[in-house]
Amino acid sequence: MSTAFRPPNLALTTIGLSLATFMQVLDTTIANVSLPTIAGNLGVSSNQSTWVITSFAVSMAISLPLTGFLTRRFGEVKLFVWSTLLFALTSFLCGVSQSMGMLILFRAIQGAVAGPMYPITQSLLISIYPPAKRGMALALLAMVTVVAPIAGPILGGVITDNYSWPWIFFINVPIGIFASTVVAAQMRERVEQTQRPKIDYVGLITLIIGVGALQVVLDKGNDEDWFNSTFIIVTSIVSAIALAVFLIWELTDKDPIVDLKLFRHRNFSAGTLALVLAYAAFFSIGLLVPLWLQRNLGYTSTWAGFATAPLGVIPVLLTFIVGKYAHRMDLRLLASAAFVVMGVTCFMRSDFYLGIDFTHVALVQLIQGLGVALFFMPVLSILLSDLQQNEIAAGSGLATFLRTLGGSFAASITTFLWEHRAVVHHAQLAERINPYNPVAAGAIEQLGGGNDQLAAGMINGMITQQGYQISFNEVFHMLGWIFLALVAVIWLAKPPFAAKAGPSSGGH
Repeated sequence: MSTAFRPPNLALTTIGLSLATFMQVLDTTIANVSLPTIAGNLGVSSNQSTWVITSFAVSMAISLPLTGFLTRRFGEVKLFVWSTLLFALTSFLCGVSQSMGMLILFRAIQGAVAGPMYPITQSLLISIYPPAKRGMALALLAMVTVVAPIAGPILGGVITDNYSWPWIFFINVPIGIFASTVVAAQMRERVEQTQRPKIDYVGLITLIIGVGALQVVLDKGNDEDWFNSTFIIVTSIVSAIALAVFLIWELTDKDPIVDLKLFRHRNFSAGTLALVLAYAAFFSIGLLVPLWLQRNLGYTSTWAGFATAPLGVIPVLLTFIVGKYAHRMDLRLLASAAFVVMGVTCFMRSDFYLGIDFTHVALVQLIQGLGVALFFMPVLSILLSDLQQNEIAAGSGLATFLRTLGGSFAASITTFLWEHRAVVHHAQLAERINPYNPVAAGAIEQLGGGNDQLAAGMINGMITQQGYQISFNEVFHMLGWIFLALVAVIWLAKPPFAAKAGPSSGGH
């Protein structure tokens, strides 16, 4: 077996792998802004249309931790090629769907085949690059991870407004075919050892039920008013029981479908913890800022996209510099700098106000980009650094799964906190608005011109806006402290941080 397989054209292979990952990450956000149009065209309510997002997220969350098992069974190259081709096929089927039921079904299958794509790309990039250049490969992947979710809503809005919503799915077809063809051709000489591991049915079933139910709870919790809903209570209990059985079974089974023993590696544990918490906070920012721009400042979805887009500028410019020179420094220092920058930008947002202009919002996004540029590559390098080559696909799949789950938790908790604290502040601000307060009575008289009901409505609207603004500032203050606390977490890892390239670096 070759100890260091290199494809005939390394650049072309890298483009193929990166394009597939870009397409897959893009699809996690591209449909978000198109939901009202899809709901209208297919004749369903807005609430029902959110299952287009939920079905994809649930399936992907289930298939991600299975990456290690699937890799051992089919080999990395074959798994990547088939996942990418099936992703292109299911994208086409999503585009031609004639009903919401069809669309949700094909989105669920699309999510299932999407799961292994990112971790396999990570593993293949590490295996085909020499040790000195692995930082570059991981930095490129980090840039894709940052830029694709930013591009998703903008591209989705442009396509939906100027063409029609099926094209947000159809654009995946040529990309998927190109990427899978290139990688299959370039990597066909790569020797891979496959096994026929017995299928751990208990682990598989409890994973599907536990993670599937948990993802539904996190996606639907806010819509269903959390534990005031019988559906959420029952789904939460089912998830808790299934996940408890899953954890106990996987830790005691001889051949588990998800290898939780990877957490015996110190750097994998510390790096994964830092990745999950930092990504959750980063995801919260990406969710809350566009929502706030549209709800409080009256931006359209396109302009909200433009205001948040500067986040991707510095990562694009710095990617190759970070990738080339990062290994000369202690990666914990780079990650710490990233967390400090991201924490500082959160504190900057905690001073935002309703009259703030576009330039200020975009500038803070631009500065945060520096933190993002220094975040992904060092943390990914640290968490993969003490895994053996044959553990990288499984480790990457497990870390990506937990990162995705962290994002789902963050989305639910952040939106809940924002809404809940806004209600609290509304009540506090409204306490002094009554006929017995001469200042309030004067304002009502002045605003309404004698129409007290009109004035009361206007004042209530202002108080609601201010309540949401104060709540927004509070959430960002909290996020700032979370980022600063992560500096301590990343220092739990210990050098060396070079990813291992054992004798099996040619495959599995």
